[in-house]
Amino acid sequence: MQAANFQVTKNRQNAVLMSALLSTKGPEVQIVIPHKNVDFDALASLAAASMLYGEAKPVLPTSVNPNVRAFLSIHKDIFSFEPLKSLDLEAIDRLIVVDANRWGRLEGTGHLAKRSDLDIHVWDHHPGVGDINASLRRQEALGAATTMLVEALMEKHVLPSPIHATLFLAGIYEDTGHLTFPSTTPRDLRAAAFLLEMHADLKVIQAVLRPTYGPRQKEILFHLLADAKRINFKAYKISIARMDIEGHVPGLAEVVSMYRNIVNVDVAFVIFRDRQKDRCMVIGRSGADSLDVGAVMRLLGGGGHSGAGSAMVKSAEPEGVETWLMEAMQDYRQLPVQISDLMSFPVESVPPDMPMREVEAVLNRLGYSGMVVIDGEKLVGVISRRDLNKLTNDGQWRSPVKAFMSTNVITVTPLHSVAEAMRLLVKHDIGRLPVIENGRVIGIISRSDAMIYYYDLIPE
Repeated sequence: MQAANFQVTKNRQNAVLMSALLSTKGPEVQIVIPHKNVDFDALASLAAASMLYGEAKPVLPTSVNPNVRAFLSIHKDIFSFEPLKSLDLEAIDRLIVVDANRWGRLEGTGHLAKRSDLDIHVWDHHPGVGDINASLRRQEALGAATTMLVEALMEKHVLPSPIHATLFLAGIYEDTGHLTFPSTTPRDLRAAAFLLEMHADLKVIQAVLRPTYGPRQKEILFHLLADAKRINFKAYKISIARMDIEGHVPGLAEVVSMYRNIVNVDVAFVIFRDRQKDRCMVIGRSGADSLDVGAVMRLLGGGGHSGAGSAMVKSAEPEGVETWLMEAMQDYRQLPVQISDLMSFPVESVPPDMPMREVEAVLNRLGYSGMVVIDGEKLVGVISRRDLNKLTNDGQWRSPVKAFMSTNVITVTPLHSVAEAMRLLVKHDIGRLPVIENGRVIGIISRSDAMIYYYDLIPE
């Protein structure tokens, strides 16, 4: 997580301000509103904020994701939300924005930005400062916006009912990929544990979070796979696909996730053109924690988080959107940790004519499990302890290392990402990768180096 990308109020100041704002009688007319295309994190944040603020009316935008709409159709007698069109927005005194930090993501409220007398509170977990001038801003690096609102309810000792706890947990689960996305934090898990204690129903969550995937989605996926292309971009493997659609098609985000997994790339972007509405919708999904898809989408006027993002581009051709997307990728500044940042150097090596008995002595002295074999400056092979374990007689131990070394050496360059190196280590079941630049070995990255990076271990 890049804390610098978030506007985070100090905890002590937050606590004092929250206590002052929520312990006194609030403005006469307050509303809570989430972003357009309401997902479960937005819906759960909407419900939680209305509980937290007491008299605030929860406002449901017109555009709602299909699985959320299905949930509301079943639970409409339990959750009461105000339609936006039924309200006189000029009469409100306080606007509480949840799961968003930009006016462009809200429905029908942009004119309120001009009101200097309007008290605005923002509760959001998306990176980026945003353009909403708020008197209270709770914007923190969490997996879900619902998490911070659940924490606030816990601080006020407001206990949700089982059905509210179920909705809140659905919000956290959806935005954290059932607590598996890299953006998930310990606070998300603690909030989830609290909601389970409040009898959140996992069976209901399993049903409502089931992705929309039917014949239409299958057809779209097959079309994308038929024209799938993979390109190398900086240290990533990415795929950008285009497709025309007609009208609203549910489940496109799930289709893009499946597409990325099947094509086996770090990042996938799909540009869906809707000719009827003269617009292109860009959906991105990333499996590389070092590339923030949400940050790229914000350069296109959209948003999201590290693993997922989207943007809507009006009156544009897919070819132009793809060019813009590539330019946005070029402008993206969060460079991944590269092999050159982690590799060990200078490189210890043995010559190809060194006897195997001496190679064993070198490995024991250095504490290595393997070494590269270099002839002059040329990499000619790799020898490991597994090779030594195959030796059975004195003649083999007196033989040169070139007789037993592996000559099919898998290498990387200093510009490769750590994720790519890890894939090669796992795929080929090897312990180390020589780093090659201009035909010379300039370093070594091992499985231990990668593990130290991934788990923030302290090298012994």
